[in-house]
Amino acid sequence: MRRARLSPEVFALPVERMREGYYSDAYFNFTKRVLEEQDLHPHVTMQVFQKHQRAIVGGMDEALAMLRLCSGRYVGAGDARRWEPGWPELEVRALYDGDETGAWETVLTLEGDYALFAHLETVYLGALSRRTLISTNVRRVVEAAAGKPILFFPARFDHYRVQTGDGYAAQVAGAIGVSTDAQASWWGGKGIGTVPHGLIAACGGDTVEATRRFADAFYPEINVTALVDFDNDCVATSLACARALGERLWGVRLDTSETMVDRSLWPLMGESRPNGVAPELVHAVRDALDGEGFERVKIVVSGGFNPERIALFEAAGVPADAYGVGSSLLGGNTDFTADVVRVDGRPCAKAGRHDRPNARLELVE
Repeated sequence: MRRARLSPEVFALPVERMREGYYSDAYFNFTKRVLEEQDLHPHVTMQVFQKHQRAIVGGMDEALAMLRLCSGRYVGAGDARRWEPGWPELEVRALYDGDETGAWETVLTLEGDYALFAHLETVYLGALSRRTLISTNVRRVVEAAAGKPILFFPARFDHYRVQTGDGYAAQVAGAIGVSTDAQASWWGGKGIGTVPHGLIAACGGDTVEATRRFADAFYPEINVTALVDFDNDCVATSLACARALGERLWGVRLDTSETMVDRSLWPLMGESRPNGVAPELVHAVRDALDGEGFERVKIVVSGGFNPERIALFEAAGVPADAYGVGSSLLGGNTDFTADVVRVDGRPCAKAGRHDRPNARLELVE
């Protein structure tokens, strides 16, 4: 059954500027100009792929929106100048956002007059590369967490204009929540979050007071989660919040700096130094909460988590209920490449490249 794709209007693309090549590498704009001015209209097959062994496709609907709305040509001059859409003349086949792909596997093919879409290569490859990076990184932590929720928290580590597409890429890869409304906008969601350090400071450093005020404003619309490392005593602060908030407290979040050892673990520092959100700290908080009958209070951990660290926690049975993951989701690369491989029905590709048909691609209507 054919799956749904996001409507092109969702992306709010700067259509006029994309049509004009404003965001495109100049050599693609030069190519389009040569083809049009010299009345060259080669019918090409362009294939798009990446070289990593395993990636989760992201940005496909965004790339298709660029092709739908921005392929074509300007005709006429002056006041009579108008855009003539190229999409109806193209045959496009593609995988879906969230699909798994391997090295050299074709994820998208474009067939038609090259002059109609030559200027768009920079922008559609950029969308695929960026969003696939996020989707792939998120899928790795989702799998490492073995079904536990992943909260997508990298917004503060990157430019705000990447949030919308990154949030969607995280969602299709399995993240259960994002931190900004922009990240959730493409599927009509909302950002989620915990009590921040700033609010605790604004309440004179009183985590209980900050959490109570937070709950007064937002309970029961959102799950109230106290950030409990402000005083570097996660056990005592978690218990204090649980006692004061009762059923209004959904969970506590441990975010101890990697340069510090929580007060509750100081007795363990003879032979080791359990810095940051160490497994010992999560066990200590869980034991303390359970010991006073607060078994229902969840524990969210954050601060320096990546797939490897999450896998270690899971293998060791650390009682974390959810993972907040930030900057590690922005690293690496999943660069995409596009090649013309056929021209007017004949093989025509640069040395080392050739047509790689993929039966998994679906025709984009």
